[in-house]
Amino acid sequence: MRFNPNPLEEPEINLIPFIDVLLVILIFLMLTTTYSRYTTLRVNLPTASAQAGQEQPEQLVVSVASDGRYAVGGHEMELRSVDAIMDALRAQGAGENTLMVISADASAPVQAAVTVMDAARRLGLTRITFAAQTGAD
Repeated sequence: MRFNPNPLEEPEINLIPFIDVLLVILIFLMLTTTYSRYTTLRVNLPTASAQAGQEQPEQLVVSVASDGRYAVGGHEMELRSVDAIMDALRAQGAGENTLMVISADASAPVQAAVTVMDAARRLGLTRITFAAQTGAD
């Protein structure tokens, strides 16, 4: 009885089943792993309960969406640079006495609000405020 017909031929390992097993293990680990968030902070947005003032100054609302898009005075912008925001603020007639209200989404990146404030600083706007929810909401 002869088990090995060619004694000079070395046996080789079939890698296909090994790769299949590793892929199943990888999928299992991806589905069962829990990810910790080390770099995020839980922030509660401020609430306001004060009455609205009697005299309403000229105001310009700059909205910031959750994905970082901007809208100046209700007109959505395509560009997201500081210069583009400055041009849009000029087009809306932003002046020294203009009150700029930044209405940012709760999940908007902080850098988006900082970009709006930087554009306002470059234009010389000093009256800047943030929109907040009322305490009843």
